[in-house]
Amino acid sequence: MRKVLLIALLGSAFTLTGCPKPETVKETPSTPATDSASQLPVESPGPDQGEAVDPREQARRRAMAQRVIYFDFDNADIRPEYRDVLANQAQYLATNPSMKVRLEGHADERGSREYNIGLGERRAQAVRRALMLQGTGDVQLVTVSYGEERPAESGSDEAAWAKNRRVELVYGN
Repeated sequence: MRKVLLIALLGSAFTLTGCPKPETVKETPSTPATDSASQLPVESPGPDQGEAVDPREQARRRAMAQRVIYFDFDNADIRPEYRDVLANQAQYLATNPSMKVRLEGHADERGSREYNIGLGERRAQAVRRALMLQGTGDVQLVTVSYGEERPAESGSDEAAWAKNRRVELVYGN
């Protein structure tokens, strides 16, 4: 009888302690959304406090949110569609001289490792020159080339290669 009582007591003890209590999720106060790559606030393109936003302001906000510049195959020339993006980035950096940005150059997998490191560097330097010509300070910019080592998309087709030919603007202090 004692054994049965002891087994029942141990069984109920294991049952009560064996299942962990579900953790409760505590809500944190809302904070502005940030772009994980840059830790800068991402501005929403919608109206502010009931006021209509000028279409030019919406375009500026979209350009500020874009921090990747794509390139053509085996090329380090900045495409015309990225001029506004770089102009807005340069304006932001010029008005925030303590802000720093790392320009990370990338290439697709075609070509030798050494060639792709050089191509990524040429792309990062092209973006650097474009930003400096528009008022960004030299000390705010650092370039690095990863070549083909950090692809944005895996695959060996034109769609993947197009995503990997890029310069990423990574903000930090």
